[in-house]
Order: sequence, then C-alpha cells, then structure tokens
Amino acid sequence: MAAIPIMNETNANNNHPLLEVRGLKTQFRLKGGRILRAVDGIDLSVKRGEIHGLVGESGCGKTVASLSLLKLINAPGSIEGGSIVWDGKDLISYNEKEMLQVRGKEMAMIFQNPQSSLNPVYSIGSQLVSVIRRHQKMTNEHARKEAIKLLRLVRIPDSESVLNNYPHQLSGGMCQRIMIAMALACKPKLLIADEPTASLDVTIQAQIMDLLLEIRDRFDMAMLLVSHDLGVIARMCDAISVMYLGRIVENASARDLYSSPLHPYTKALLKSVPVPDPNQRGKIAKIEGDIPSPTNIPTACRFSSRCPEVFKLCNEVDPVLYAVEGNDTHQVACLLHRNDDKEGTTKNWH
Repeated sequence: MAAIPIMNETNANNNHPLLEVRGLKTQFRLKGGRILRAVDGIDLSVKRGEIHGLVGESGCGKTVASLSLLKLINAPGSIEGGSIVWDGKDLISYNEKEMLQVRGKEMAMIFQNPQSSLNPVYSIGSQLVSVIRRHQKMTNEHARKEAIKLLRLVRIPDSESVLNNYPHQLSGGMCQRIMIAMALACKPKLLIADEPTASLDVTIQAQIMDLLLEIRDRFDMAMLLVSHDLGVIARMCDAISVMYLGRIVENASARDLYSSPLHPYTKALLKSVPVPDPNQRGKIAKIEGDIPSPTNIPTACRFSSRCPEVFKLCNEVDPVLYAVEGNDTHQVACLLHRNDDKEGTTKNWH
C-alpha cells in the first residue's frame, strides 16, 4: 500500500470533548413493518479545535449519523436512543425551536453536492444575506457587506459580482466555497462536512481541503469530516472513527490508525487504496463479499461474513469497542483484541 502523508495531530489546549455521542441510534420504518437500523449505537467524541474523520464504505451510515447530530432526521426516520452531548448540553431532549438556536449558530453543516444545496431561484447574495440576518441582528446593507467579507475569506474573486449570480452560473468548486461561507456566517464551534470534495475534480478538491485547514487554524473550529476517501481523511484529520454497517468499529488517532490498524475492516480499507505506482497496478486489494442488509443485521460480528481473520466466536458474540492496552485513545470492536479474564484471552478462543 502506498504511504499516505498524515498531518500533525492537533495541539488543542482544551481536551474536554466539545461533542460527545453515546449509544446513538437512528432507524427508518419501511413498508411491511421492516426496520432499517442506519445508525445502531455509535460512540463518538470530537475535541475542541480537532478535525475528526468519520470513514467507511457508501451506505454504512455516515451521512445519517451526521444528520442525526443536528436532529435533521425526518419521517419515516427517527432517533431512537442515545445521547448527543453538545458543549455540556444533551440535544436529544431539545425541541425544534431550541435546535434552531444550535443549527448554524453553534453547529453548521456543508454537504457533498453544493449546487443542489443552494436554492436555484435565489441569487447567491440573497441566500447568504438571509443566513447572516437569521442569526445576527444586522440591517440588509450591513449583512451584504458581511457576505462580501465571507466570500473573500473563502477566496472567491470579484465577490461583489458573485453576489448577483445564481447557483447554475457557478462551478461546483465555487458553490462549495459559498456553502462554506454560509457555514462560517455565525462562526460555529463545529463544522460538519459531509463528503465536501466528492463532486469536485482533483485540483479543486485540494483547494477546498487547504481552505478547510486554514479555517480550522484561523477560528480554532472543530470539524467532523465525513468521507469514504482515505487520502482526504489522512491529510486532514487528527482522529478517525471507522464505521461499518451502522457501528463504529475502530477509533484512533490518525497516526495510530494508519500505522497500526487493528480491525480487519480497517486493514481492508487501507489495502484497497489505489497505489500510484505503475508496477503495482492491478494489485489493489478488494473486500470480498457484500455488506449485509441493514434491515437484517447479523446478531454477532457484522463483519464476520467478509472477514479474512474470522473464527468460531465471531459468529456468536457481538463485539463492543475494546480499549487497546497501553493506548487509551485507540479502541477496536473486534474479538481478536478483546482481553477479558472471565472469558479468557483471544488466544484461547481459537
């Protein structure tokens, strides 16, 4: 596997979690009474000033998890359990009126398809000004000046003219910068970025990543970066959570995850990264088998049907996140790394 450069870990002064999620469950009721468990009891912590990556295959529940944090789940979906402790307050008990004071002002989100996130019938200026005035007491004139400042902040040239444009007149990269400007309008403490570079070409992706890093450093803003792109995650993140079929299967610092991955799924993801070496072409590893249906989740290990290291107990026990000995920031939901004196070590389970 090709080496992936990893950024230095954050030196945030305050290690107390800004966001702490415990046992979060979000499900969808389908026709016929079936239940789709999109998020099935995840634990997640984001520190102040940290960029935390949430990575996994498409369909593993990443986007539903991020929407759940802002309580943006509509019927037939619902949050069924757990806690979302935000800056010391549990948002699970918040009603819609109370959440409106959190969304945008304290937590903001940008999406993977910026052009579809902008209203096509309103100009960029009217949309940006309305966001600013929604959360700040400003006149229309002052909000417009603030909008120009925000567009300049995200490196949009000729900002005054862009305010008069409509989304269809701008490129995907420009629209994504505008979405970032909207998210920054109230200087939130946490920015949730759901696949922010997925619809952009490679050169624009690099520019957006540089911009997000610059914003983090300038505003000391925490970020939750949702992506299936391990290259993006490696470059951007201080800590990473790996998600599979609605669950977190590994939590670690970026350095530990890339140098010492422990969960077989994490190892498989890393081996599947394309290698930029002509002599290695055709040797990309793939993860065998298919993801089980989220309406029929295995009662034991969810990865057992695809795991190259599976053994008997994997089909009998549903693993939780176990702390890695000697490293309290590294956790893995795999029986290979469980050490319980009552059950015996994993060496005896084979």
